[in-house]
Amino acid sequence: MSSIDEVVANLRLITYVDENVEAYLHDETPKDVAPKPNKNVVVVKPSSVEEVSKIVSYANEYGIPIVVRGGGTGLSGGAVPIKPSIVISMERLNRILEVDTKNLTITCEAGVTLRELIEAAEKVGLSFPPHPGDESATVGGMISTNAGGVRAVKYGVMRNYVLGLEVVLPNGEILKLGGKVIKNVSGYNLMHLIIGSEGTLCIVTKAIIRILPKSKKNYTLVIPFESENDAIESVSRILSILTPLAIEYIEVDAIKYGEKVTGKKWVSKDGKAHLMLIIEAKDEDELIEIAEKIEKACENPLNIFVASSIKEQRDLLEIRSMFYEGLKDEIIDIMDVSIPTANIPEYLRRCNKIAKNLGLKIVTYGHAGDGNVHQHPLKCEDGKEKYEKFKREAFKIAKELGGFITGEHGVGFVKKNNLAEFLSQSELELMKGIKKLFDPNGIMNPGKVIDA
Repeated sequence: MSSIDEVVANLRLITYVDENVEAYLHDETPKDVAPKPNKNVVVVKPSSVEEVSKIVSYANEYGIPIVVRGGGTGLSGGAVPIKPSIVISMERLNRILEVDTKNLTITCEAGVTLRELIEAAEKVGLSFPPHPGDESATVGGMISTNAGGVRAVKYGVMRNYVLGLEVVLPNGEILKLGGKVIKNVSGYNLMHLIIGSEGTLCIVTKAIIRILPKSKKNYTLVIPFESENDAIESVSRILSILTPLAIEYIEVDAIKYGEKVTGKKWVSKDGKAHLMLIIEAKDEDELIEIAEKIEKACENPLNIFVASSIKEQRDLLEIRSMFYEGLKDEIIDIMDVSIPTANIPEYLRRCNKIAKNLGLKIVTYGHAGDGNVHQHPLKCEDGKEKYEKFKREAFKIAKELGGFITGEHGVGFVKKNNLAEFLSQSELELMKGIKKLFDPNGIMNPGKVIDA
C-alpha cells in the first residue's frame, strides 16, 4: 500500500474522505472471536456509483484491499479491515429511487436501511415481509450476507426478494443484473452468486427489491414447556399443520438477558424452554381457532399465552430482539448453525452433552422454524479453548445431520477456517476459481470467507 497520506490525497480527488477511522474498525462480532482490526485504513464515503467505480479502479491499480461497510451490524467480522485497506462506507448511497406499485418493487441504493425499506413499502400500503434483524442494517449488507431473521420460515431470506442488482466489479466496471421480473433463466445467474458473497466478489451499489401486499393481522403466542426436548420436538408438529410467520425456540435462561436490557417482563418463567410464535389471522376468532390447533399439536405444553394487543406483542418482540444485546458481554461467540428442523432435537441433545463434559455453559435460542439455532457459549475459565473444542464437535454433528455451519451470520473471518474443514476439496476449488475470476488481484475483502 502506498503511504497513507498519498492514498488520502488521491482519494480526496474522487470522493469524501472521513478522518474518523475508529468508528469503522469494528462490527457487532463478540470481542473474544472478532478479528483484530488494522488501523492503517482510509475511510471513504462515495455518493454515487461513479465515485465507487473510480475508488475501486484506483485500489485495483495499486493493489489496495477494499472492505465495504454497511450498518456495521455483522456478527462474523466480515466488515472489519484486517489489512491496510480502503474502507468504503455506503452511508451516503442511501436514496430510495423508486417505489413501483404496479410491479411491486422498490429500487434503492445499497446504504438504505432496513427500517427505511420497510417504511417506504408501508407508505404505499404494501410490505417488505422478511425482517433480517437490526433495522439499522443496510440493504447492501443484507444482500451481501443473504440475511435471514425470524420470519424466514414463512417468507424466506433476502435472496427471495432481490430481483435486480447494480454492482461494481473489482476492475471498476459497473454491471447491471436482473430486473423487475420474477423469472429469468438467461444463462448462469450471476446475481444469485453475488448474493451472500460477503463483499469478496464485488460491491453492491443498487438493488431492485420485491415487495408484497400487506398480510393479515399478526398475533404472538408464547408456549412454555417443562423440558427443552418437549419444546423443540413440538416445532415439527406445529409446522405439519400450519406455517407461522415465525417460531422461536427460547431457553428460559435467555429471557432474563432481554428483560435486563428492555426493563420489560416476559409473560412467564414457567418450564425450561418456550416457543414464541407469530401467526397471521384475519380476526380474533380465527386466532383462537389457530391457537387451539397449535396447543393440541404441541408436546406437553404447560400453558399458552396469547398477546393480541399491539403493545403486548411489541414488548415480547423487543425482549426477544434484545437477547444478544444483554448477552454479548458474557459470551465467547454466537453460533448460528442451520439444521433440518426435524433434526434439531438430536443436534441439541448431542451438543448439550458435549458442553456438559467440557464444563461449558451454553445459552440457546433461535429460529427453530427454519432450523437456525443460536448457541452462546458463556465465558469461563479456559473458555476459549473449551469453546474451540465445542465448536468443532458441533459443526461435525451439524454436518452429520445434514446441516451447515452458518445459517445467516455468514462465514466472514470467524468461520473461515471451519469452512475449509466443512466443504469438500471440489467445492473449495470451485469457490476459489470464482473468487479468482471476479477478483484476480485479490483486493475484495481479503482474509474473509475464502482465499483465491
